[in-house]
Amino acid sequence: MEPIRLTQLSHGGGCGCKISPAILAQMLKTLPQAALFPDLLVGTETADDAAVYRLNDQQALVATTDFFMPIVDDPYDFGRIAATNAISDVYAMGGTPILALAIVGMPINTLPVEAIQQIMAGGASVCAQAGIPLAGGHSIDSPEPIYGLVALGLVHPDKVRRNSAAQAGDVLILGKPLGVGILGSAMKAGLLDEAGYRQLIDTTTQLNRVGSTLSDLPGVHAITDVTGFGLLGHLLEVCRGAGLDRPPASR
Repeated sequence: MEPIRLTQLSHGGGCGCKISPAILAQMLKTLPQAALFPDLLVGTETADDAAVYRLNDQQALVATTDFFMPIVDDPYDFGRIAATNAISDVYAMGGTPILALAIVGMPINTLPVEAIQQIMAGGASVCAQAGIPLAGGHSIDSPEPIYGLVALGLVHPDKVRRNSAAQAGDVLILGKPLGVGILGSAMKAGLLDEAGYRQLIDTTTQLNRVGSTLSDLPGVHAITDVTGFGLLGHLLEVCRGAGLDRPPASR
């Protein structure tokens, strides 16, 4: 199979394809409020990483979907990155993944079947690493390559970690190094060496397993997965959800 540059088949890459937060807020503002469903513990109101629905007093279902266009040219690595990004959202809610479904949109007339197989194999390898089955999914013939997962998990209702639970004075702890977007841009420009590429792959394929452990700690008030909106974008979501973007009341 001749080398294929996946990043040349799409107009954007990775989470850089996300709709801007301002436009997304306009799109979501007419949706029904979560208050109509008392067992929906986390919905769209706090810009969280996943939805959470209470099943009983001991279990809540964590549900998320995440998919995007290629951030790298290697099909297998693209599949791994996309799957890691989706599953990590379950960990970010304090949950433990249990099941995944694949979301596949591929330009069948442009991309060889062998390359698509490698993308899907990369995603399946991350599911195996997380100890969950890739139990099915849905595929379409699309103009640009798209891959991702629906990821489901479980969490105790009392251990859900919402963006809105952050508190003034909390210490911000990063679980991964920053700068993935810069490395991705350098790769597209042909400026990234092998060591830089390995750093890019190692970071973007590292599952946020620690999230389910951190949810057991009472001092951890909020967890989020920093991806397409960058550190400042996700931190802004956390601050707004917790009401920390408003000035203190006058005395």
